Amino acid sequence: MTRRQPDPVQVVKQRRDAALNALVHGVPYIQFLGIGFDRRGDELTALMPFDEKLIGNPLLPALHGGATAAFLEVTAIIGLSWSILWDEIESGALDPEALAGGQMPRLPKTIGFTVDYLRSGLPRDAYARAHVARSGRRYASVHVEAWQDNRARPFAQATGHFLMPRRDG
Repeated sequence: MTRRQPDPVQVVKQRRDAALNALVHGVPYIQFLGIGFDRRGDELTALMPFDEKLIGNPLLPALHGGATAAFLEVTAIIGLSWSILWDEIESGALDPEALAGGQMPRLPKTIGFTVDYLRSGLPRDAYARAHVARSGRRYASVHVEAWQDNRARPFAQATGHFLMPRRDG
């Protein structure tokens, strides 16, 4: 029995980057908020760069609660999608060019999303990471934390429950 040679590291990295790029650019609201993702292996960190349009209270000034909640929810959905697509990306079964061509996989649907606003979001860049607590065939639970200058001092956190997309095949 012959074993298939693994793909070169650069090919795997390009496949990962193309898949993440297609996921993020497939949702126009992510582009509107300016959210990007930094990938290190299988770990994603979301970045929402500061923009004046994100300010809710100009007297403080503080990030709008809706922008914060959207940032957390986007981070949860992309993080969950990334975790369920990881094996397909690694094996080469998921074609990044098909993703870039608009053949997006179905994203998880939000069942419930609870946000805890821990302190005011300051007028600066925000970061977030999602942790998938449970992921099954039908249901997933994700916890997300957002911080600005110090990861140990989150300004918001959320827990989301999601209906998983049906996987064909």
